[in-house]
Amino acid sequence: MSEYIEANKKSWGIIARDHYEVFKARLLANETTLSQTQIEELGDIAGKKLIHLQCNTGADTLSLARMGATVTGVDLVPENIHYARKLATDLGIDDARFIESNVLEIMDKAIPECHEKYDIVFTTEGVLCWLPDLYLWARNARHLLAEDGFLYVLDSHPFYMIWDEARLPELVVKYPYFQKNADEDGWIGGYASEGKPAVNYSWMYTMGEIVTALSQAGLHIEWLHEFDWLFFRLSAEKQIKDAQKNWIFPEHQGKLPYTFSLKATVR
Repeated sequence: MSEYIEANKKSWGIIARDHYEVFKARLLANETTLSQTQIEELGDIAGKKLIHLQCNTGADTLSLARMGATVTGVDLVPENIHYARKLATDLGIDDARFIESNVLEIMDKAIPECHEKYDIVFTTEGVLCWLPDLYLWARNARHLLAEDGFLYVLDSHPFYMIWDEARLPELVVKYPYFQKNADEDGWIGGYASEGKPAVNYSWMYTMGEIVTALSQAGLHIEWLHEFDWLFFRLSAEKQIKDAQKNWIFPEHQGKLPYTFSLKATVR
């Protein structure tokens, strides 16, 4: 798996500066990069100690800091961490911490922040598919959680992940739901800035595997929510925004799941 991880690290590094510039403009305009769903489901996080796994260039991490949390961001990609720290400086957020680490290796890192306990472990929007071992990820998330803390996840619904994205809203299976081998792609990014050619690898997970991985790590699922919208624009011609500015295919509104979120606590 190491060659896949290294390829992904290189690929995401290629678009790190582009993401930094896009998100900096949004945040300097006093926008949050968090959706209304994320804000409502998280609740009041003022004064909470939060760690953001797979934080990219830190935009969401710093949006969480603006909500009053004390934040630490973790990402595999050195360029992402560089620009996350730069973004924090740009915004005048002095107490945000950013750590370069594979989230599957947090328990093994000789870094103090990797062995602290957090009120909230946060990870959202296009994260789980980059993990070659969901069960190891869940154990690392549990390692970081305070006994009275919670894990918050929002990501693409596994049912959405099976479809040929270029043909939606026509439903044509491209990625088998039970596929276990890594899927190779030659393009990276495109959701926040222009995509670029780069070889990368992702993995398919079922909803059952997500829930089971968390359960086996000693976490209790308090709730799991499913939504008929995407958190990014896939097709300018075929999608529209709903009342909360999420992206929907009108033909599937109220009919098919595209996104899920969950809250898990220590048993």
